[in-house]
Amino acid sequence: MILFQSNFCRSLILLLLLTTLPTIAFSQSKKDQIDMLMKEAHGLGLFNGNVLVMQSGKRIYRQSFGSADAAGKIELSRKFRFNIGSIAKEFNAIGIMMLKEQNLLSLDDVISKYLPELPAWSNKVKIRNLLQYASGVPNSPWKDMRGDQDNMNYLKNVKALDFEPGTKYAYNNNNVFLQRQIIARISGMSFNDFVRKRILKPIGIKNAIIDPSAAEPLIAKAFSNTGVYDDLTPPFSGWTNLNVDDFYTFSEAVNSFKLISPASTKELLMPFSTGNQSGLGKGEMQGDFLINHTHDGSAYNYQALLVSQLDKELTIILQTNNQQNNLYPISRSIQSIMDNLPYAKIKKSFLKVYSAEMEKMDGKQILSFYQQTRLKEYNNFNFDSEDLLNDVGYFLIRQKKLSDALEIFVYNAQLFPDSANVFDSLAEAYLMLGDKVKALANYQKAVALNPALESAKKMVAELEK
Repeated sequence: MILFQSNFCRSLILLLLLTTLPTIAFSQSKKDQIDMLMKEAHGLGLFNGNVLVMQSGKRIYRQSFGSADAAGKIELSRKFRFNIGSIAKEFNAIGIMMLKEQNLLSLDDVISKYLPELPAWSNKVKIRNLLQYASGVPNSPWKDMRGDQDNMNYLKNVKALDFEPGTKYAYNNNNVFLQRQIIARISGMSFNDFVRKRILKPIGIKNAIIDPSAAEPLIAKAFSNTGVYDDLTPPFSGWTNLNVDDFYTFSEAVNSFKLISPASTKELLMPFSTGNQSGLGKGEMQGDFLINHTHDGSAYNYQALLVSQLDKELTIILQTNNQQNNLYPISRSIQSIMDNLPYAKIKKSFLKVYSAEMEKMDGKQILSFYQQTRLKEYNNFNFDSEDLLNDVGYFLIRQKKLSDALEIFVYNAQLFPDSANVFDSLAEAYLMLGDKVKALANYQKAVALNPALESAKKMVAELEK
């Protein structure tokens, strides 16, 4: 009888091992693949920062790579706080909706109701316009601004809006600045105190710091590839710095509606027009459920990326203090690993490495330079990706070189004739240059290649009118 029990126990243990080992190996395999991806990227100088991958509430991978300083003397850990760039704008967007839920404001209120010291144009700008970056308030010369009062004084002297509120999208930090000023006026406390008391404390975040000084401990200091530090002094206040674990806590609070209701979240995810940023970056809801939420942010050499795919219960957080413009490719590779798909290795960013040179070139010169570099350094950059030249095209748009950008997009469409995204970008360039006929043709091409591309479908409908 004892022998029977012993054999039975051995068989049971063996059965348990056989059924659990594949799961354990499967899980470790994903972790190991992510680790291999990140170690290779770090070894090539393409990632310095923190990574967190969570699925179904369980930590799949968390690691720090590199240093918190340019000299390489301070090793990064998960406790270091990073500037998260534009993702910090979620705090003011959420703050606005918290006040709305308390009936302390309406999104259709004009901003002069709360900031009466502003000129007459403030009688036309609604809070809703600020949330959707559609206010028409001109951008400030931020390099000359030394704080909130400087910027408020500047806005008091603005004579006219750039366009009628609610008629155009223009991503511009004065939309953010004015939201924060309104929150302070209504709440009776500084915006920073509002964030600490009304957002961070209720969800259990204790390590966040807002507008840190260079002397503050556990701050990852941002630096360029040549070892030059960023200035930590922001042109206006309210920039929340988070470590990777607190970043996840905040993301989960948004995803589970701990701070604002599903209805308010849905309203914040509604952009002015398809494809543009909203108060929460980009995301999708089905009924009262958040399906996905993506937001990226950058400030000088800081860059952060949040990708939450709630249908897969997957969240990826990346933070760097040495920006290489590659967080999206890294995230895509991690997602592929998690989906048991082949993944791309991380390569250098063509735009990051050569932006200074390309600033001095026109479109033809850039294409010639691109072709020469492709021959010499094919293995160092991802020349097989449509993103490489697409990024260059949008870089030229930011430089206000629209004709040169068009030249890049035309060439990219020749290289990648089966990419809907490439034709969508080409159509956007034609539209910016006023050629609606060619814009429509290329938006139609994009839709033909990808019928699910909602932004292109919307533009086709608008242009066909």
